[in-house]
Amino acid sequence: MKKLSLLICILIFSCSENPEIFIEHIHGYWEIESVTFYDGDKKDYKYSESIDYISLNDSLKGFRKKLKPGINNTYFVTNDAEAITIKIENDSLNIYYSTPFAKWKETVLSATPEQLVIINATKAIYTYKSYTPIVLDVN
Repeated sequence: MKKLSLLICILIFSCSENPEIFIEHIHGYWEIESVTFYDGDKKDYKYSESIDYISLNDSLKGFRKKLKPGINNTYFVTNDAEAITIKIENDSLNIYYSTPFAKWKETVLSATPEQLVIINATKAIYTYKSYTPIVLDVN
């Protein structure tokens, strides 16, 4: 029953909106909120030590990079980045990743300024929320 519910959810997400409208919302800082696995199990993240930064240019190419947030809008940057290309195919918005070690594809199910939902090849659904930087008032 869990698999059927997950499949229905995927179909609703993928058929309900024009995927082109998601493109403008992908660029930005994203914090993992939860992962729902194919078997219906779900893992919620209360806190994550790293966030994803996705950068896109006008030709729908860019990169995804892991960052460790600091305070007052500072970030500790890793040296690695995944090259990405965005494509609309078969009424879906796909993100193609490339590193020197692997290539893979994920599909955007939904993207708004507040939330990004992506499904991968193993049918795991990743839900991200827009990252809000930690700002301390030192006055």
